[in-house]
Amino acid sequence: MPATVSSCPLCGSEHSAPFDRRTFRRQPVVNRLCQSCGLVYQSPRMDDAELAIFYEAEYRQLYQGGEEPDAKDLSVQSRRAAALLAFSKDRLSPVKRHLDIGCSAGLLLQHFQGAYNCQSVGIEPGAAYRQYAQNQGLMVFDSLDEVKGQEMERFDLVSMAHVLEHLPDPVGYLEGLRKDLLEPEGWLLVEVPNLYAHDSFEVAHTVSYSAHTLRQTLGKAGFEVTVLEAHGRPRSHLLPIYLTALAHPFEKHTSFQVHPESNVRLKRRWGMSRRRVLTRLFPRQTWLPI
Repeated sequence: MPATVSSCPLCGSEHSAPFDRRTFRRQPVVNRLCQSCGLVYQSPRMDDAELAIFYEAEYRQLYQGGEEPDAKDLSVQSRRAAALLAFSKDRLSPVKRHLDIGCSAGLLLQHFQGAYNCQSVGIEPGAAYRQYAQNQGLMVFDSLDEVKGQEMERFDLVSMAHVLEHLPDPVGYLEGLRKDLLEPEGWLLVEVPNLYAHDSFEVAHTVSYSAHTLRQTLGKAGFEVTVLEAHGRPRSHLLPIYLTALAHPFEKHTSFQVHPESNVRLKRRWGMSRRRVLTRLFPRQTWLPI
């Protein structure tokens, strides 16, 4: 049964207002705007049990029409992995142990492994993609709990590329990573769709982030953002459809005060209007071939 989200995943406020309602691939998707902090989140949404089943058996079928990796998806993943490595490489100290959450076919793990000669570990709930990555010689598990059960050394890099927007409790999840799996001086690499340029509202996206609410989410989970960039790589030269951030744990984590964002509706309307204009005027630069 659909679960109603009674409190904001970022600030905990119970005050929200309707923000967007649409149908995504025959699935109803309703998003609300927190009136206290400005976070946009899906409600109602699938409950936790439904989400687990969805990612194990239905996600790839809905989004790609099949469970197995295909050439198009592998190409997109490879280009995204190259872009994330280029973003990170001059900003990271040597990486010895890398955990990629939502590693899919393992392309990001392979890129970082090649650059840093590091130990690479992945998490991928989809059985077909997990098997594909394992067949490439990668160590890939089906859940965070399974990784914790291996009693490995802590990681000095944890990456989450297009994962955070899928999590119903992003702050709690990130706090768990910081406390249980990441080195105190380690790095967190995150990429999400940008609310002010990306379509964003998909059945699998429980939260939609702006640069501001992404910073606030990371901060509340105990992370200090060192760099956050809005960009289109590898999909667009002109549209900032993605947000990529590098962060590390606060040296001394104290209670974090969430700062609200204003004019969220106006920023969304302006951003999507700009996207339509650029698409009409410069289609080849706005949308690069997949």
